[in-house]
Amino acid sequence: MVNKIKEFLFENRTIRQTVAKNTFWLFGGEISSRLLRAAIVIYAARVLGAEGWGVFSYAITLAAFFTIFSDIGLSALLTREAAKNPAMREKYLSTAFFIKLILLLFSVGLIILIAPMFTKIEAIKALLPIIALILVFDGLREFGFSLNRALEKMEWEALVKILTNFSVAALGFIFLIISTTAKSLAIAYTIGSATGFLAIIWVLRPYFRNLFSNFTKNLLWPIFSSAWPFALLGFLGAIMINTDIIMLGWFRTSQEVGFYSASQRPIQFFYIIPTLLATAIFPTFARLAKKDNQKFRQVLEKSLTLVLLLGIPLVFGGVILGKEIILLLFGSQYLSSVIAFQTLLITILIIFPSALIGNAIFAYDEQKKFIGFLALGALGNVALNYFLIPRFGIEGAAAATVGAQLLANGFVWFKMKKINYFSVFPYLKKILLATAIMAIIVFILRYLGVNLFINLIASMTIYFGLLIILKESILKEIRSIINVIR
Repeated sequence: MVNKIKEFLFENRTIRQTVAKNTFWLFGGEISSRLLRAAIVIYAARVLGAEGWGVFSYAITLAAFFTIFSDIGLSALLTREAAKNPAMREKYLSTAFFIKLILLLFSVGLIILIAPMFTKIEAIKALLPIIALILVFDGLREFGFSLNRALEKMEWEALVKILTNFSVAALGFIFLIISTTAKSLAIAYTIGSATGFLAIIWVLRPYFRNLFSNFTKNLLWPIFSSAWPFALLGFLGAIMINTDIIMLGWFRTSQEVGFYSASQRPIQFFYIIPTLLATAIFPTFARLAKKDNQKFRQVLEKSLTLVLLLGIPLVFGGVILGKEIILLLFGSQYLSSVIAFQTLLITILIIFPSALIGNAIFAYDEQKKFIGFLALGALGNVALNYFLIPRFGIEGAAAATVGAQLLANGFVWFKMKKINYFSVFPYLKKILLATAIMAIIVFILRYLGVNLFINLIASMTIYFGLLIILKESILKEIRSIINVIR
């Protein structure tokens, strides 16, 4: 039994087992890390208040916007090429690393010199140099993760993420107790992020020993030619992700930025579900693309069904219990976040499948097809925010985000069907039926004033119980994976 568990958790034996192992470690590491990070976020939002938390959130968002060209797809490209061509792994790592370093230094310059021009709030300007360091360490750590993913040793990534976020959370509590300011929180984040960067370098030290000698000038052009679409995608993606916060800062107050940031945080926690599954399965996508389209399609359809099995009930349950969730996490001072939170929950239905479909398109080396659709979504997001935020505030920003995501990802979905036709809706009938019954029960329990935790436990039990009764096929896949370690 012990040997089977070790084989399952630390060895790559079959496609199904490897994906399951990597998904287990990524989920375990990410969920543990996010819970640690959530603890400090909730504490900081409460003690700093909506205005102080808004200052920190706006500074992070503004700085992140100026790091849009710090990766240009280098991380994803390294994972793909290192998985496909192990003999060139160290050369790709070395060459891409130096490109990454130059781009990060350029981004830091933009944050320090240009970003302060985008705000009149002095407290935000004072945070930008510190936050620039956070983004540098985060960027280098994620770059290290990209090689680790190609090696399909996600257990190391999980441990490093837990260490990083434990450091951020522990230091965040200590620093905020000493000084209740956004600057104290920013310093804690910086030290924690640096700890994670040093940890991943230590884990991958055999690959970094010959960093200078493995630099290959002849790879510069192949890397740039493959990565340039990502530079544009990064720019458009940054607009999609950051526009709402930045434009709220222009048209409204830092307090409203704090309310909106609070409405985003719980939803962003759930975004890890499709992201981690997509990360775990990407090496498999890369191996199957253009070689076994039928197998690729089967893996994609099962993955999409799995994320929607989790995502659909999250949306319906979250909308019904939105007020109670915000009260529990942030307190009554953040009640203004409820409608924005309920609106943003809809993005789960868009983001969950799109994370997998985006990786599927990249596995076919068709990333250029993203550009037009993402440009449409980014421009739509700016336009919608421009018209909706002045009139409706954070609720308008949330509606603009949903509209822009629908616009961009709808076309991406359509394009993937052209590359390798797939279908997921026929697999959702039992999931939708179970969700509908669960939603009715959640509403009744809420109406009766049942405790939030009891409501959540009861609704989850009923939902998965119904799926078992209905003999949902994707559960058989999960059981077959569990049987591997029995």
